[in-house]
Amino acid sequence: MKTHSLSTHRYADGVVGEVFESVPLRLQKRFADSNTSPTTPLAYCSRCNTQASPVSQSHTLTSHQEIPTWIEIEAEGFKEQGNALYSKKDYSEAFNYYTKAIDTCPKNASYYGNRAATLMMLSRFREALEDSQQAVRLDDCFMKGHLREGKCHLSLGNAMAASRCFQKVLELEPSNREAQQEKKNSGTLLEYERMAEFGFDKRDFRKVVYCMDRALALASACHRFKILKAECLALLGRYPEAQSVASDILRMDSTNADALYVRGLCLYYEDCIDKAVQFFVQALRMAPDHEKARLACRNAKALKAKKDEGNQAFKNCNYDAAYQLYTEALTIDPNNIKTNAKLYCNRATAGAKLKKLNQAIDDCTSAIKLDDTYIKAYLRRAQCYMDTEQYEEAVRDYEKVYQTEKTSDHKHLLKTAQLQLKKSKRKDYYKVLGVGKNATEDEIKKAYRKRALMHHPDRHSAATAEVQKEEEKKFKEVGEAFTVLSDPKKKVRYDNGHDLDDDSGLDGGDFDANNIFRAFFGGHGGGYSFDSSPDSGPGNFFFQFG
Repeated sequence: MKTHSLSTHRYADGVVGEVFESVPLRLQKRFADSNTSPTTPLAYCSRCNTQASPVSQSHTLTSHQEIPTWIEIEAEGFKEQGNALYSKKDYSEAFNYYTKAIDTCPKNASYYGNRAATLMMLSRFREALEDSQQAVRLDDCFMKGHLREGKCHLSLGNAMAASRCFQKVLELEPSNREAQQEKKNSGTLLEYERMAEFGFDKRDFRKVVYCMDRALALASACHRFKILKAECLALLGRYPEAQSVASDILRMDSTNADALYVRGLCLYYEDCIDKAVQFFVQALRMAPDHEKARLACRNAKALKAKKDEGNQAFKNCNYDAAYQLYTEALTIDPNNIKTNAKLYCNRATAGAKLKKLNQAIDDCTSAIKLDDTYIKAYLRRAQCYMDTEQYEEAVRDYEKVYQTEKTSDHKHLLKTAQLQLKKSKRKDYYKVLGVGKNATEDEIKKAYRKRALMHHPDRHSAATAEVQKEEEKKFKEVGEAFTVLSDPKKKVRYDNGHDLDDDSGLDGGDFDANNIFRAFFGGHGGGYSFDSSPDSGPGNFFFQFG
């Protein structure tokens, strides 16, 4: 129970007696036994280095250790109020009261220890570390101070320093299980650091992210681990995640050169090179010796310059120069996925202009491997497939484009490719006759005359049954081709991809190639004969003109 309350008195320094009411019973008893009075004038306190201790006129400073001064009573009151607020998880207010206790009596180790605990709960580990270190400087045997210092070091990623602090706790209290476990955690953290360093050297960025995630579970306030994770996320192309980590750090410390570098790296890899350079320059301004920022800045500027040169050469129709410049740009930074995807597509465009269609297809494929959402690369490759009559591949690419962007232009391109694919699956009558798609009527007639005589069954009557069958098939195809291409209406329908089987008799039913042959050469017998004697050999023929 509490002793007599002094709440109705006002002390010489203006402190109200309510503070005395919150002082622990042991201090109140000591105060009651000291024969001091709340109205005693102020004197200098050698222990607290303040002039706020009410001691009697006859009180000697050497007896201070035995008698609680009013400054101590006041400080203890602040501490008790801080403790009550801490137990209620009102850490911000608890911090304020612990700070008042420290300001009142700055040589008390426990006050710094309590404030350090509060700062840790507020995730202000650097400030908590300073308080913990001050606590153990005041009292090297303060076990909780060493324990909290170790926890702060661990949270900030300083595993070696943390381990030393936990070892000190174990020297003071060998059975302290918390210190034993935290020391093990320090060793685990060191191992994750070692694994991450090895993974980064091997460019195994996924492993580094894995290690840093585990390390941050133990060292949640370590900016160094967060930066390494963010850098590897950027190198893996996971830019939003990397930017989020870097931005969080910059919100707490806008001058953090590492975070500025990672932010620039994300922009650089997203092909926002001008903005990226600004961040790299800012990082170098904060830390002139930042080697990674310097290298990234140099690469960014070189890549942009070379790409711009290539684009200008292409605009000037200097396709050979553009092709070479894009090739050189691709060697600058293999890690820049988005920019390199664009460079491959640009080189494919230049290659197509130079009739390097197969190389252009390969470049588009490389671009798509780097960025499978790159619509321009699909469109360019599809056009190259069309130009090389690989219609199935062209249809597949145009379908991918149309599924992603359902525009009228993409729909038209898809339909055109589908029509060409359909036409390619029919017999190519132009190829059967050996003429081009723009052949004239006379050229078609001459081609039919030549091919019909070449494959006529009578010419091969002395050949094997297998050869006769093959030549008869070709003779029929020649007749079909001539029937369609010599008729203007049928030719138009054929060129437009329409089916002709329903109205042309070309389905193998009534069609007779011999009738076409006789009609072309005139009359029954055609005014020609073939010499198929064994001496003359198969295939000899001559004409008899009337």
